[in-house]
Amino acid sequence: MSSEESMDSPRYVDRRGTGASKWDALQERFGRSDLIPLWVADGDFSAPKAVQEALRKRAEHPVYGYSEYTEGFYDAVIGWVRRRFGWEIEREWIVPEHGVVISLNLAIEAYSAPGEGVIVQTPIYPPFLKAVKHHKRRLVENRLIVTEEGCRIDFDDLEAKASEAKLLLLCSPHNPSTRAWSEAELSRLAQIAERHDLIVVSDEIHADIVYARRHRPFAALPGMAKRSLVLHAPSKTFHIAGLNTSFAIVPDDSLRRRYRLAHETAGLDNGNCFGIVALEAAYREGEGWLEAMLKIYEENIAYVRSFLLEHTPKIRPLPVEATYLIWLDCRAMELDDDALKRFFVDEARLALNPGVSFGEAGSGFMRLNAATSRENLEEAMRRLYAAYQKREEG
Repeated sequence: MSSEESMDSPRYVDRRGTGASKWDALQERFGRSDLIPLWVADGDFSAPKAVQEALRKRAEHPVYGYSEYTEGFYDAVIGWVRRRFGWEIEREWIVPEHGVVISLNLAIEAYSAPGEGVIVQTPIYPPFLKAVKHHKRRLVENRLIVTEEGCRIDFDDLEAKASEAKLLLLCSPHNPSTRAWSEAELSRLAQIAERHDLIVVSDEIHADIVYARRHRPFAALPGMAKRSLVLHAPSKTFHIAGLNTSFAIVPDDSLRRRYRLAHETAGLDNGNCFGIVALEAAYREGEGWLEAMLKIYEENIAYVRSFLLEHTPKIRPLPVEATYLIWLDCRAMELDDDALKRFFVDEARLALNPGVSFGEAGSGFMRLNAATSRENLEEAMRRLYAAYQKREEG
């Protein structure tokens, strides 16, 4: 890491008035604009300097036409996956894409037929549920078990239901629970997939933001290269989601051909000319920035969890192993989901994601995004504490 890279520290940026969904859609989304936005998984920090410079340089060229994925794009992905996860992948395994959610939809189309079962481990990132519904597949729900130590997979339930499905949609690390699945848990999932001939589609978009352990790509597990694919992107990691650039890693030739057919049928050709150069710059020069960003996330998460555990005992933050999100167990407040949302919006004046939007298994929970300034989080905690105390005093 160069000295210049080590000096590249993320800084909080006021995004209001830039068309940022997180900040400028509050009135439309929540019915009022005076909220602190702690909802959509989007960070409020500057991208690495290398990314900014690469985008400036590309913007100086006055033609923004159809763009190919360069050899530098593929080399950057291969190098990043090797360094961060210890996984050696090959160029031909990589299928560039316009977003992980698009890949989820293409995989469902490629590997299942209408009416066939797709296993989803709920509560889950809402596009998982929407994708199953939109493609007219049958949702097979494997609900996570909530414990004091965080959410756990119900393996007995998964084993019982696995024969009903063609696909398992895995979220690793898991959103919203923030679990970074252990090697033992992933291995047990792999064994179930092998026994029941399941194809596993693993959304690993948060893989770079893990605290508990080194991330393990699912397709790197023994025997899983032939029956799984990994979906990843630099978007959450480097705050460049608006550039709509991602990739699927599909080691198996047959699975890759089926995925590419779905991709081509959808008319998804060429790439985002800015997203391509941003990915390459981020993966080549962004590791120092990322290490600094992870420290900020850890400090923010520790602050919020400590505050809530001390001051709002009926709002219990689960342990955070990955992501910059915090999954809040609010069931002790004894509010239905509509009332719980109104409490956060109208009484605490905070915009969070309602847990029920992640499926019925999320009822009574809320998801908080800690990827913002400490000042915003401190004001958010003041507002929440005041609203909580007022309600408790009745």
